Amino acid sequence: MTIASAALSRASEVRTVRECPTCGLFQTVPALAPHTGSTCRRCGTLLRQHRTDPARRALALVITALLLFTLAATQPFLSLDLGAGRNTTLLGGPEALEQSGLAPMAFVVLATTLLAPALRLGMIFWVLLRLHLRRPRQALPHHLRTLFRWAEALSDWSMIEVFLLGVFVAYAKLIDLAPVHVGLAAYALGAMMLMMAAADATLDHEVIWDELVPRPQLARAIPPARRIACEGCGRITDHEGACGCCGAQVQRRKRHSLSESWALLIAAALLYIPANTMPILTVIQLGQGLPSTILEGVVELADSGLWPLAALVFTASILVPVLKLLGLAYLLITTGRRSRRHLAVRTRIYRIVEAVGRWSMIDVFMISILTALVQMGALATVIPGPGALSFCAVVLLTMVAAQRFDPRLMWDALDHHDPSAATRSPKVTS
Repeated sequence: MTIASAALSRASEVRTVRECPTCGLFQTVPALAPHTGSTCRRCGTLLRQHRTDPARRALALVITALLLFTLAATQPFLSLDLGAGRNTTLLGGPEALEQSGLAPMAFVVLATTLLAPALRLGMIFWVLLRLHLRRPRQALPHHLRTLFRWAEALSDWSMIEVFLLGVFVAYAKLIDLAPVHVGLAAYALGAMMLMMAAADATLDHEVIWDELVPRPQLARAIPPARRIACEGCGRITDHEGACGCCGAQVQRRKRHSLSESWALLIAAALLYIPANTMPILTVIQLGQGLPSTILEGVVELADSGLWPLAALVFTASILVPVLKLLGLAYLLITTGRRSRRHLAVRTRIYRIVEAVGRWSMIDVFMISILTALVQMGALATVIPGPGALSFCAVVLLTMVAAQRFDPRLMWDALDHHDPSAATRSPKVTS
């Protein structure tokens, strides 16, 4: 183990003050033994997880993922044998959508399948490499903090695993038209997804932050009522403004959280109507074809005997958006009323809403793949419909609405009636 790796491993053995990002409770996280974690005593959110090798193993996994992503970005992932063979790469879908007049949707697909994954991998790689090569007492450049903060922010917008499910759905629809061949890029994307999942499970983000910016010991000296935590790096301070460690904006609570979430939620609810009533695509075969909505696409999969895929698309494209709209509305109403009831249940609802929103992009990716592959004139052509753009907007708006909602506001009603809540200690689990 290198000197840098040993220092990173020892960082998990230090007592630290942390704010729970879900309920806002400040707690002193104890020194952790190997393979143990610390969860919030009040809401159960994971605060720390001890990693025996928090950076070196993650660096190897990230390098492997970068090599696989390079292969996936340059090779076709699906090929359609229909007269003159056609294939498509990761760039093919955005290009086809842009040519069909759906430039905003094309940018979303490009950003979530190429730009965000590439930037996130590159940023994490550079930060971990500089930490690995760091000499004792060598100062690290300030830009590493900004890169690591942005890499964490891009996590929700890197959607390779969702794109792969979109590939499966597109494959199921294409096999009725012509023989379909899965290209090398699809396997590379699958392997890259596994590497990134392993890297995320290995990487200890707090330990990396402790190495990038040593944690000051003054956090325990700040009175609990004046403590404010940075959402970027977790540092505790006693004033709002730009974080001196990572540059993020330090706020006691997200400003205008409820009003902004309401505005985004209402816009998503209004767009959900045309997203489900207007056609998302039209498949033309031998000069004939009818436009189909999301629900009609689900029925088509079921009629073809593909019940698992039909259930997947129905859940991701119809059920999940409805539940997100209802769940967010419930959270916003109860939080606005400062209700103290069912806080644990509402916290679980928030976690579910935040986690599942990105999976509704399956239909968006499926449409981009079909549009890129099936362009055979009168023989067979796929034309994306206006409902696809509305649905894409619904997914994005609900994701941003969930991100703008501050779950700590739910628990503020409890803290107002129970000031002793801020003195509780976290729970250590193995």
